[in-house]
Amino acid sequence: MDYDVVVAGGGPVGLMLACELRLGGTRVAVLERLTEVNPTIKGGAITTPSAEALYRRGMLPALAEVQRQAMDRFQAFMRERNGGDGGVAAGQGLGFVGHFAGIMLRADLVDRTEPGLGDAGPAAEIAFVAQQDIERLLGGRADELGVDVRRGVELTGFDADDGAVTVRTSDGAIRAGWLVGCDGGRSTVRKLAGFEFPGTDPEVTCHQAVVEMTGAEDLKVGWTATDTGVYAYGPMPGRVVTVEFDGPPADRDAPVTAEDLQARLRRISGVDVTITEVRTATRFTDHARQVTDYRKGRVLLAGDAAHVHSAFGSQGLSLGIGDAMNLGWKLAAVIAGRALEGLLDTYTSERHPVGAWVLDWTRSQVAAMRPDPQSRALREIVSDLAETVTGTTYLAARLNGAGVRYEVPGEHPLTGRSTPDLELTDGGRLADHLHGGRALLLDLTDDPELRALAAGYAGRVDTLTAGCPSRPKLAAVLVRPDGFTAWAADAGAPTSTAGLAQALEEWFGVPEGAVTPG
Repeated sequence: MDYDVVVAGGGPVGLMLACELRLGGTRVAVLERLTEVNPTIKGGAITTPSAEALYRRGMLPALAEVQRQAMDRFQAFMRERNGGDGGVAAGQGLGFVGHFAGIMLRADLVDRTEPGLGDAGPAAEIAFVAQQDIERLLGGRADELGVDVRRGVELTGFDADDGAVTVRTSDGAIRAGWLVGCDGGRSTVRKLAGFEFPGTDPEVTCHQAVVEMTGAEDLKVGWTATDTGVYAYGPMPGRVVTVEFDGPPADRDAPVTAEDLQARLRRISGVDVTITEVRTATRFTDHARQVTDYRKGRVLLAGDAAHVHSAFGSQGLSLGIGDAMNLGWKLAAVIAGRALEGLLDTYTSERHPVGAWVLDWTRSQVAAMRPDPQSRALREIVSDLAETVTGTTYLAARLNGAGVRYEVPGEHPLTGRSTPDLELTDGGRLADHLHGGRALLLDLTDDPELRALAAGYAGRVDTLTAGCPSRPKLAAVLVRPDGFTAWAADAGAPTSTAGLAQALEEWFGVPEGAVTPG
C-alpha cells in the first residue's frame, strides 16, 4: 500500500479528516485539484461544535486571532456606514448569534443554561471565522502532522475491491486501503461509487459576492425581506447576498457578472446601486440531498460529498467538520487493528440523522423566505418568536448544533452528547487534555477501580484524575476522541464499573492481555 487512506478533496473537511487520521497513526494522502486556497467567497462563520473540535486540538489561539481580524473589518465597515461612529466596542461581539431565514437572533435573548449553549468553554466565543481561514489553519496543521497534501492533483477514477482501493489521478495511480470522498457537492467519488443521493429539487437562485459599488448607502445592513425576494448587505464592505424565487439557474457554471448581480440587487432591494467591480462571487441554490449510507465497502463520504443544502444558517461547514471528527478516529482505529470494522457502521448511524436534520432546517428557512403571502405570514410569526428568550434560545440552539445527541448506550444525561468543557482542579480545562486525539477517562473521585479498567487500554485511552468543583455530583466521564461522551457516572452509581467496562470494549476493543473467544 502507498497509503492507508486517500482523501479526495483538500478543503476544510478533507484536511480536518486527514489530521484526525494522522493523530491515529494513519498514513494519509490528500488529493486537491486546486493549487491554492479557493478565494471565492464562501461561509463566513462556524457554529460552536466546529469551534469546539478545533479547540480540542489546540487551535483556539489561532481561531481567536482570525476572529479578531474579522471583527476589526466589521468595525471599519460600521464606522464607514455611520460617518465615523458606530463601531463595535472590543469584546462586545456583533450582538447576535446567527440568523434563521435572515431573521437575526439577538445574543442577549439566549438562555445560556440550555444544554450545549453554556458549557463549551472558550469555544463558545468563536463564531466569525471564514471558511478560507479554516482551510489555511488546517493546511498548516496538516503539514505539521506530516499529511501528504498533493495540490494540483485530481482524482479521475478508482477501482475498489475487498482489500484495497486503486485510485487513478492526474498524476498517476495510488494504492490505498481506503478512499474517503471529501470532494464537495458535485463529488466525483460519490458519483463513481454509485451512492444513492435522494432529496428535493431547488426552487431559488442565490448569489453571494464581494463587489465595488456606488449607491450602497441606501441598502439596509443585515438581512432584508422584500416583495421580490431577500437580500443581505455586510458585515464587510461590498459583501452582498441575493435570494430570488425564480427557479434554479439555467447554467450554474456561467460566470457571475456585475450586470447580473446589479440587476438582481436592484430588483430585490429597490435601491439603484451601481456595481463597478466583482471581486469574488458564487451562485448557489437550495437543492437538498443526502446519501442513504455514508459507506460503500472501502469508500466513504464526508461533508458536502455526503449531503448538500442551501447555505442559510451557516451550518454546512460545521456539519462537515463534525463528519470528519466522527469518522477520523474510527477509521484510524480500524486500520490499526484497535477496533473491528463494524465500528465504521456507527459513522452512518450517528452522522446521517444529523445531516438529515440540517437539511430540514435549511428547507424550513427557504419556506420562511418565500415572498408569497402565506410564507410572509409565517415569517412574521417566526420574527415574533425571535423576540422572546424561549424562541431565540430554541432557534439558536438548533442552528448551533446544540441538540446533537448520538444513540449511545447509557442513561446519564451526558451520554451521547458533546462533553462539557469542564474546568478542572489541575488548573486546566477538559479540552486541554484532548489535543492528542485519544480518548480520555476523567476520574473526578480518585477511583482506583475505574483507572484499573482503563489501564488495559494504554495508548488508546488516556487517564486523568482531577476535581471539578462546578460538577460536584459527577464522578467520571469517558470522552471519545471526537469529544462526545461514551459513558458517564455520578457519585454513588451502583453499576459504574460495569458500565465503564462495557463502554471501553464497545468503542475501543478488548483490553491488552485479554483472551478473545476462538
